[in-house]
Amino acid sequence: MVERSDRAPLLDWEEVPSAEKPEGEAPATANAKERLSSPSNSRAPSVCSSPAFGWNSGPGGPTPSKSVSNADGCSAPPATSSDPAGKDEALHPDTEEHLSDSESMMVPLEDRMVKWEEKDQIVSVFVVTFNTRSGNMLEWCLPNDMDLDGVEFKAIASGSHRVTTDFIYFRKGSFFGLACFANMPVESTVERGARMKSVGILSLSYTLLYRYMSFLEHQVRLQLQSPGHYSPLEAFYEDKRALLPPSGDGVVTACSVSAWGASINHSMHPEMKITHPAGCMSQFIRFFGEQIMVLWKLALLRRRILIFSPPPVGVVCYRVYCCCCLANISIPGIGVAVPEFRPFFYVNVADISALEKELSYVACTTEKIFEEKKDLYDVYVDNQNVKTNRDGLKPLLRLSTADREKYRKLTEQRQMLLYSQEENGDCVSSEEDLFILFFLEQNNRIFQTLSEVAGSSDPTLTPESVRAMGLDPHGDRLFLLHLLEIYGYDSLLVSEQLCCS
Repeated sequence: MVERSDRAPLLDWEEVPSAEKPEGEAPATANAKERLSSPSNSRAPSVCSSPAFGWNSGPGGPTPSKSVSNADGCSAPPATSSDPAGKDEALHPDTEEHLSDSESMMVPLEDRMVKWEEKDQIVSVFVVTFNTRSGNMLEWCLPNDMDLDGVEFKAIASGSHRVTTDFIYFRKGSFFGLACFANMPVESTVERGARMKSVGILSLSYTLLYRYMSFLEHQVRLQLQSPGHYSPLEAFYEDKRALLPPSGDGVVTACSVSAWGASINHSMHPEMKITHPAGCMSQFIRFFGEQIMVLWKLALLRRRILIFSPPPVGVVCYRVYCCCCLANISIPGIGVAVPEFRPFFYVNVADISALEKELSYVACTTEKIFEEKKDLYDVYVDNQNVKTNRDGLKPLLRLSTADREKYRKLTEQRQMLLYSQEENGDCVSSEEDLFILFFLEQNNRIFQTLSEVAGSSDPTLTPESVRAMGLDPHGDRLFLLHLLEIYGYDSLLVSEQLCCS
């Protein structure tokens, strides 16, 4: 059986949102904050330069916030409780109902959107089973009229019969899903010795799905042991369901009227808040090694990246998450006109028509047939092998001198952090924060330099300005040309010295 070390922390599904704290006052408890990471196209006005910080994502992009760590140096999960009185303390609904329009407008947008973000957005809960005669089947769902066509092939990934447990992030139309799968041996000739089920949920955003991981894991075990017992799932849905507008256009209405316009906009640009397991980022780096620099360039160029791996799928979904983190940019206005680097997570053959319409994405699959569908992707990642059939991208698969130097610095910083944790008992800094901030600062450095050169009297990129970006004037020339084209730096001239420097 495959060892699964990249497991998410088990969280109680009765979560408590972060409480509002007075200005200038430190959090009352360490566990009241969760460490979150943002995706590409972030629009934060400020950049944290210390690996001791994580990212809390708001409607205007991520803002620096202290990481919460436990004794082993890993970020702690958010506080959990079954006390309903602790919900929505950031801005209590009863309080906001009595605000006048003028008073409501005086409430900072971030505060109003925190309330919206913390609202439950579950639009469906379902059970999928494997039938020896019919294959994957939707066994039960709420609401009954929900269009869940094809979800049975997402919740139980192709090849899942080879593993005992797994979890899968996926997309279903405009919704995002999380399903927990389990495979239990049974003494039944009808079931051929194995009972396989998956319990999952759909939401309008992937940002809060991780909170229900332990609930889904527990429920799939119950479904295996006592099939047909749906009352806990019914109670969960009634408690957590989101209200959709009559138009059904995929916008959550579980927010105040004063934040309605902002919530629509925000739902179109969801921030990456999947809480990764401890060591997810560092394992991602160790898995790909220097190839991570190739993935970084391709992610920054908003290419279509498809990752193949046999089950378990959960660990590969986290690689999708890590790839998104490579393309973080926090300089306002940068990347607004480029395609959004969207995580599709797990995909199968039923997603082919949807992927054909995407200009930029990162996804994973267990189905080898995708390798033959060369028009669906720009980059195909099989194990540690990163390859492309696009002639214009093939030179980017070769590491430049600057790439190796950046990877060396990243490795050195990681070793220094591990030494600090071991010698000084540093439990605040984490490898995940270091990883995210390393590439965020590298990306900001590139675009800051490009903006400065574009605004100068001589808008020409010279070998010196390219080195100032942390790039190789010769080895990264093609990457730089792609970057200028995609991000719209049409006014910049490229010095002929770059081809021979």
